[in-house]
Amino acid sequence: MPIKLPAALPAYDVLSEEGVMVLDEATAARQDIRPLRIALLNLMPKKIQTENQFARLIGATPLQIELSLIRMSEHRTKNTAAAHMAEFYRPFADVRDEKFDGLIITGAPIEHLPFEEVTYWDELTEVFDWTQTNVHSTFGVCWGGMAMINYFHGVKKHLLDQKLFGCLRHQNTAPNSPYLRGFSDDCVIPVSRWTEMRQDEIDAAPALKTLITSDDAGPALIEDPTHRALYVFNHFEYDSVTLKQEYDRDIGNGTPINVPANYFPNDDPTEQPQNRWRSHAHLLYGNWINEIYQTTHFEMDKIGT
Repeated sequence: MPIKLPAALPAYDVLSEEGVMVLDEATAARQDIRPLRIALLNLMPKKIQTENQFARLIGATPLQIELSLIRMSEHRTKNTAAAHMAEFYRPFADVRDEKFDGLIITGAPIEHLPFEEVTYWDELTEVFDWTQTNVHSTFGVCWGGMAMINYFHGVKKHLLDQKLFGCLRHQNTAPNSPYLRGFSDDCVIPVSRWTEMRQDEIDAAPALKTLITSDDAGPALIEDPTHRALYVFNHFEYDSVTLKQEYDRDIGNGTPINVPANYFPNDDPTEQPQNRWRSHAHLLYGNWINEIYQTTHFEMDKIGT
């Protein structure tokens, strides 16, 4: 079954051209089935690129997915057209009475700030609390995952001396986890951050379980059963050229930046990068969707009870 998207959303055409099955509203309504309601709280500046990335992953399962796009109520983006935001996004204040099978909270380019100094931090903590009553399973990504694990468990975010940047090797430390079905013993994941969460501080929170880690990048995927959540600090969702775009941006701005490690062939930024994480990205998000499908309530009003 496909993912249900508004026909005018840019991701509809992008995914259709890639061979991902998509449904418009009218076609989906003819199917006698309850779709999984998945929300994307999109905190990234390039909204459309991020929509495409996550819709691609959650739309590749055999289930019908209804994707809802959410934004912070008072925050205004400077990088996406106001018309796009008005047509496709709803502020959190408008959805707080609704229930969702799943929620993805993206990263945000504000990792240098203490959490409490983020302009929308108070509302975001309301979202975190809301997930415990209105969302069956939450997936926090990069800064979004760091913010959640800090809020629920007090795990601190630590600034790094230099940016972790590249495609880094990670180890599967929980091969029996349902979220890692089909995973290899190790895998490559794109990493792009100036901060880290430390394993000893995660281990100090008894409820948390590390599923994927790296000798170079530290803990990467954490399960939090108590809060029905996963936290991933790296970027399975990235397109093949996303790291290149970030590198080119920094070079163009005159920002000191290393060539992303193990990304370009022969570490030569004039070469075209190859995607070595796509299959594991689809496995992870497909497994997450499958776990939601197996455990969520058919009656939406029972979610969170």
